[in-house]
Amino acid sequence: MKRAIVLMNMGGPNNLGEVKVFLRNMFNDKYIIGAPQPIRALIGQIIISKRLKESQENYRKLGGMSPIVGHTKRLVRRLNKELGADVFYEMRYTPPFASDIMPKLIGYDEIYAIPMYPHYSSTTTKSSIEEFIKVAKKYNLDKKIKTIDSYYDNKFYNKAIVERIKEALKGENSEDFELIFSAHGLTQKIIDKGDLYQKHILANVECAKKELEEQNISFKKIHVAYQSRLGPMEWLRPYMEDKLKEIKSKVIIYPISFTVDNSETQYELDMEYKEVAHKLGIKDYRVARTPNSHRYFIEAISEIYEGMK
Repeated sequence: MKRAIVLMNMGGPNNLGEVKVFLRNMFNDKYIIGAPQPIRALIGQIIISKRLKESQENYRKLGGMSPIVGHTKRLVRRLNKELGADVFYEMRYTPPFASDIMPKLIGYDEIYAIPMYPHYSSTTTKSSIEEFIKVAKKYNLDKKIKTIDSYYDNKFYNKAIVERIKEALKGENSEDFELIFSAHGLTQKIIDKGDLYQKHILANVECAKKELEEQNISFKKIHVAYQSRLGPMEWLRPYMEDKLKEIKSKVIIYPISFTVDNSETQYELDMEYKEVAHKLGIKDYRVARTPNSHRYFIEAISEIYEGMK
């Protein structure tokens, strides 16, 4: 039995020239902007014209590409050594796309498509799976695909979260810090339509808190906040900038939405919100890394894969 695992993620520019590709594909996704064509394309073009130069400058500060690229490649290399299957990755908005990977999957008996989103959302999980299966049908591979909607409650995944939080503590007393689980924002309109994202985020936070308790790690306070909102619509609250106003001295931010570091973690949280925190007088502001290729995340993916067989 020849098996393949495909890790699915949103993606990020491999170089500055791909920033426009990334933005164009993202804002042309019907699950991101719900308007019908050609209105969606027009809205996307307006957003791109306003954000392109700023986005390119942000990626320039990150070395000219998204951190998601290197972290994902490392994760794939390590999984290929650990699992009894060939591991690939594909991205929703930047290369390699599903259409780039699919020819490589011809000849496999089973294909396990694992989203790198622990929490289900139409804007991430559904969008990625739907596109992957659409491309697979062109190669008559769709019947070979198995996938999973969420895994925020996986024990090893939550162990990886706690390990990253412990790394950010650097051996210092956790009770001197407040902890914010920062989730990527989503419009309230999408949640009101029944999207499970917020429920899964809050459930994930409870799982992580339980793991912290089991390891006797206590924080002064634990919060949830939402980052990355865009435009005039109502987004999930509390907003990150408002939550930071409540912090008195020391804080650790954990990016709960992401399994792999990207521009939202290493630019938005690590640079932009750090500046906001300092202006608010927060003395010690730290951002924990996401699981990336941590050994516990490797074990989580292995367990998820075995459970899908």
